[in-house]
Formats: sequence, structure tokens, C-alpha cells
Amino acid sequence: MKRFAATLAIAAALGICASAGEARRDRLRPTANPSAVVAAELAFAREAQEKGQWTAFRDYAADDAVMFVPQQVLAKDWLRKQANPAQAVKWQPYAVWSSCDGSLAVTKGAWQRPNGTVGYFTTVWRRQKNGSYKWELDQGDTLAQPLPEPEMIAGNVADCSRATPPDVAAAAGRTVGWSDDKTLQWIVEVRPDNSRTFKVERWTGSGYEEAVRSDVAGG
Repeated sequence: MKRFAATLAIAAALGICASAGEARRDRLRPTANPSAVVAAELAFAREAQEKGQWTAFRDYAADDAVMFVPQQVLAKDWLRKQANPAQAVKWQPYAVWSSCDGSLAVTKGAWQRPNGTVGYFTTVWRRQKNGSYKWELDQGDTLAQPLPEPEMIAGNVADCSRATPPDVAAAAGRTVGWSDDKTLQWIVEVRPDNSRTFKVERWTGSGYEEAVRSDVAGG
């Protein structure tokens, strides 16, 4: 597991990685802050170890947050019925994708259970009115081998030109989320057998490109 002090230093460096894009923006408007998202993810992971796994999930969840158990559920309704396990899962963020305005961001990383099982997670973070971040979707899956650990956390910010979003509407089994400036979106499609596809698309200045995709088998 990454040492938190070292990772926080990396998180701070993400602000430098994104500085070229930030320099082009009007500083009076909301801007991306990948390091703040990473800091929220790290604090979330730390609380899971200190106060309990489901306690941390409850504390950091937005009111409308969803998760998969494996069926899609409203997180707070499900979490309030759960007792914390004796040992919490551990996790570490490896990359973050942010909208230009910072209203929405997605982290991806690795997790490890006490029984030796490993996997990956993707978490969607929404900036709140007070400037903090809460997660609005959390999902992932097991892996046969751990994700390769990067030398540093990758920070990615969507292009800041005016976006022209496609008409992707919510439908049966499909949920769609957008950043306020429409430069980042997430889509999850859940099928009757609880298999799902989760993807994130970001604005490049001329169109949307897929930044993250997960296909999870039913169960």
C-alpha cells in the first residue's frame, strides 16, 4: 500500500501537471483541482481503516450515490443496514480524470481485501456546494493479478473549450451523469443479470473520447 504521506505529496504535484490547462482558464470561473479529488480519495481510504469500512462509505457518500452489491442500490439506504467488517478493504488511487470546471471527477485504483483478493475500483466524485467532494458512484471488480502500481498518480483534465454534448439520455438500466460544464460524463448500463458496463468520456475540444471503461460480469 502506498504510504499516505508520500501519496499526498504526489497529489499536490498533480496541480502542477494540470497547470498548463489551468493557465488558459478564466480564474474567476470554477476550475479543475485533481489534487483535491485525490486528497478526498485518500481521506476516504484512511477513514475506512480508522473508523470502519462502511462508516467511511456512508460519510463520504452523496445523498443520491449508487453502488453495486452486485445489483445497483442507493448507497445510503444499503449502507445504513451494514455492520463494519473486522478488517476493512484497503485501496489506493492510481489516476484521476476531471472535468474542466472541477465539478465532476473520476478516480481509478487498486484494492486489496484481508483474504488476499485483489481488484480495481472506479469512483465518481461530485463537488459539493461547500467545495468538498462526495462520491456519487462506486464500482469495481476482482482481478486475477494486481493492477500495476504507477510511479505517480496520473492527473487528467478535460479540454476547456465549449463542449457540445451528445444526446445520451437515461433509460431502463442506464444512468448518465454530467459535469456542470459538460466536459466529462459517466454512463453505467446494468443488465437484468446484474452485469454492467461503466464508462467515462471526456471532452477533447473536438469531440468526446473514452477515458475509462469497465465491463463487469453478472453475479
